[in-house]
Amino acid sequence: MGNFVDYKWLMDNLKNDKLIILDARAGLQDPEEGIKAYNEGHIKRAQFVSLEEVMTGEISTHGGRHPLPNIENFTEDMKDLGMKDDSTVVIYDNGNIAMAGRLWWLLRYFGKEDVFILEGGIKGWKDNNGQITTKIPKVEKSDSLNLKINKDMKIDMEHVKDIIDDDNSVIVDARSYERYIGEVEPMDKIPGHIPNAVNYPWTDLVKDGEILSIDKLKDKFKDLQDKDEVIVHCGSGITGIVNLLLMEEIGLRPKLYPGGYSDWISYDDNEIIKGE
Repeated sequence: MGNFVDYKWLMDNLKNDKLIILDARAGLQDPEEGIKAYNEGHIKRAQFVSLEEVMTGEISTHGGRHPLPNIENFTEDMKDLGMKDDSTVVIYDNGNIAMAGRLWWLLRYFGKEDVFILEGGIKGWKDNNGQITTKIPKVEKSDSLNLKINKDMKIDMEHVKDIIDDDNSVIVDARSYERYIGEVEPMDKIPGHIPNAVNYPWTDLVKDGEILSIDKLKDKFKDLQDKDEVIVHCGSGITGIVNLLLMEEIGLRPKLYPGGYSDWISYDDNEIIKGE
C-alpha cells in the first residue's frame, strides 16, 4: 500500500539517519492517554506528538473541535523533532490509523513528502517481536524544513454547501451509523448529519489493526468511483482520514473537510438531518 510501510520495512530501516519515527497515539476522551502510553513503552527512536498541543490549532467559534494548526507553529514543532526536508517520516498509533492518519495528513497538507504510516501500529510491531523501549531519544533541532500549504487537499464549509445538491459530487460521513442518523451524539451538541451526506463508518475499514484488502476496499467504495469530487469528513478531522487514506489506496482522490460535523453545526443557518 502506497501510504504505508510494514514492520519488516521499519526493522530494516531503524538505523537510517534520515528516518523520523513519530508516535501519534491519543485518546479523544482523555488528552493524557497518548503520552501515558508512550511513556510506558514505544518503538525505539520514536518521538511523541500530541494531538491537542501539536496537531490541533487554536479553537474558536468555527473550525471544529480540532482545527488545523498554524503552519509556522507546526513547522517549528516538526523542526524540534529533527525533521528535515529530506527526512523520511513513519508514524504509528495503536493500529487503527486514525491518529497516525491525522499527523500523516497534516504533514502532507503542509507539503512534506515521504510520509508513511506503520501498518498494524505498535500492536503489530509488538506482535512481530519489535523492540520496545521507555528511553526518550535525544534529537537535535532541524534548521532545514520548508513547509508550504497544499490547498488542493482540503475544502471548507462554504464549498460543502455549494456541492450538497450536486449529483457529480459526494459527501462522505465517516462517523458511526448511530451518530450519522442522530441516534447518539457523544461529542457534539447537535445530533444528525450534513444533508445528502452518505455514511461510510471508518471502523468498517480497519479491524484490530488489520486493513481491508484492496479488493474489499474497491468493493466498499464502488459507488464513489464515478464521482467528480469526493469529500470526506468526520466529527473534527481525525477519524475521517482513515477513509481518505484508504480511498487513495484504490485510486480515488478525496478531499478533506477538516472542520467536519463539529464545524458544520457551528453555523446556525446550516441544515441538519436526523435519520437516514
